[in-house]
Amino acid sequence: MKNTQNNTEIINGQKVTENIYLCPDGKYRWIYEFPMLKNPLLLFTVFKVLGMSAAIIAGFALLIDLIENGSITPAADPDDWIIGFWVILFFMGVVILSYVILAAMYGWKYMVLFEMDEEKVVHIQMPKQFKHAEALGWLTVMAGIASGRAGTMGTGMLAATRNTSTSDYINVRKVIGNRLMRVIKVNKLLDHNQVYVEPSDYDFVFNYIAERCVNAKVRKG
Repeated sequence: MKNTQNNTEIINGQKVTENIYLCPDGKYRWIYEFPMLKNPLLLFTVFKVLGMSAAIIAGFALLIDLIENGSITPAADPDDWIIGFWVILFFMGVVILSYVILAAMYGWKYMVLFEMDEEKVVHIQMPKQFKHAEALGWLTVMAGIASGRAGTMGTGMLAATRNTSTSDYINVRKVIGNRLMRVIKVNKLLDHNQVYVEPSDYDFVFNYIAERCVNAKVRKG
């Protein structure tokens, strides 16, 4: 009996919404998972980032043209437009193919653990070998909803994670919600983070983050 008590951690936790748990360390945690080929949200984000990069490069090219020639010279040859069209089409194809390869590497799903407290929200991508049921079981143990060996299980799970993104509220400049896409964008000046939530958890998470991002412009979708 004594041995069992030493190996089993029983703590008091709280389930605050349908999928979000308040853990004994004061952090809210939840797990979100979606199939990467059926949900294009990540693909749209990639296109947006690369599109902005392409726009910046094009802007510099136009600026150089303006400095050298005193005006912006439009492409008069139809062949130039056709070549430009095929370059854009090729670029889009490469991005889509890369996304499919990335989805295959992730096991065709994207699963992420979120940690949220009074100072920041952390986006932790879970490794593909963990299934949703296993991750949820670990989460309930951490929250004290169930009893178990949280230390060993949690260490093994988090040790395997590699990709994390942290948004400190004090540095956030924009909070943009999109209820339809189930995402809350938490944007710093040069770093953008996306917080995924189920519809039943959306209002709680959005209000919690928005109230603490005192330097941010807030738009609730």
